[in-house]
Amino acid sequence: MKPLTNVARIVVLVVLGLWMVPYVCCTRIDPGTVGVRRSATSGVHDDDLGPGWRLRLPLFHKYIVLPSTYFFLDYTEDGGEALQIRTKDNNNVFIEVSVPIRIRPGKAHALVEAGNHMRDADGRFRYQRLAEQTTVSVLREELANLDSVGFYSTERRLEICAKALELLNKNLDSLNLEAQAVLIRSVRFRPEYERQLGQIQLNEQNKLLDHAREKVAAEQQKFDNYAQGTAALAAAREQDWIKRQSELERAYQIGVLEVEDPTPGAGRARLAALPPAELAAAREKAAKLFGLDDPASVSDAYLIGIKNLQAETLEYKNRVTAEADAVSGRLRAEGEAMVAEVQGAYETKLNALLSSPGGRAYVAWQAAGNVTFAKQLTFSSHEGIPSVLRLRRFAEQFMGSGAGGR
Repeated sequence: MKPLTNVARIVVLVVLGLWMVPYVCCTRIDPGTVGVRRSATSGVHDDDLGPGWRLRLPLFHKYIVLPSTYFFLDYTEDGGEALQIRTKDNNNVFIEVSVPIRIRPGKAHALVEAGNHMRDADGRFRYQRLAEQTTVSVLREELANLDSVGFYSTERRLEICAKALELLNKNLDSLNLEAQAVLIRSVRFRPEYERQLGQIQLNEQNKLLDHAREKVAAEQQKFDNYAQGTAALAAAREQDWIKRQSELERAYQIGVLEVEDPTPGAGRARLAALPPAELAAAREKAAKLFGLDDPASVSDAYLIGIKNLQAETLEYKNRVTAEADAVSGRLRAEGEAMVAEVQGAYETKLNALLSSPGGRAYVAWQAAGNVTFAKQLTFSSHEGIPSVLRLRRFAEQFMGSGAGGR
């Protein structure tokens, strides 16, 4: 049981040791900071330590942690510290400016060796106070090289800011610091000069506006010239196209052959009479006019033209129609004569048949079929017998024989 207790004690001591060692023998450097190690024997080490855990020996090593990010020197009216600069033309101007500054990368150990890492009574680092004094001195010296007009000229203001930044970094180099930019946020003159300055700026803007209008007018003139040239070119192209269209229309309508005789078929006759060389030349001319690649594809229709083909078609139609009408009239007349002849023969034979006794009997039979007697008969014959009962005589009367009967 005792060995187990000893092992447990050892484990507890090891765990406590592992837990205490990082706090006793290590120092943590947070992100956004840089560490400088100072030894009790060799002094400040010539390297900067980045974020992470760093080994130290208690009572032998000491770590000094400084911010590696930018700190801002702001000179604004809100804080009551706006810079007052006297310009080259003896005019007072109030400038709001911001300058971001940081420790130069890799130079934190040199800053510590110079003792500028100490804090002043107000809690700031000494290098921050020295940077502020240097910045104010440089800005007052360099910005005073501008006149009043230069402060509202963007180009000149940016130029003087670049020069001030260059000079400031030269002065901050001895402090192991560097500035990123000199940012002028606002510029304010005395009220009476502000009114005068507003008029000056208005005049400058009007000058720029007039210059811009002049450029617009010049560009408008170029555009008008281009538009006129384009319109002239379009008109020329349109005339060329109208001419081309007219040539195509003429070629389609009357062909490419020169035929003076307007008689239908004269163009085809002219085409048939052409020698092979002239025919080949006419086909090449038609192919060029119609935009065809192969002159052999030019048919006779291209050479003769639509109007000539229409005239030939119309002439052929009229001729064939006239011939057909003549044949039709002749055949109609012959048919009518034959029908009249047959009709006459038929009527002659019919009359002959009707004149015969049988024919007369047939006619009488048809006539008797159409006779209708009254439902009530009255007799007025002096003989006392109705005459209608004399059927033979009645039939002979119908037959037209004229013979009497009982």
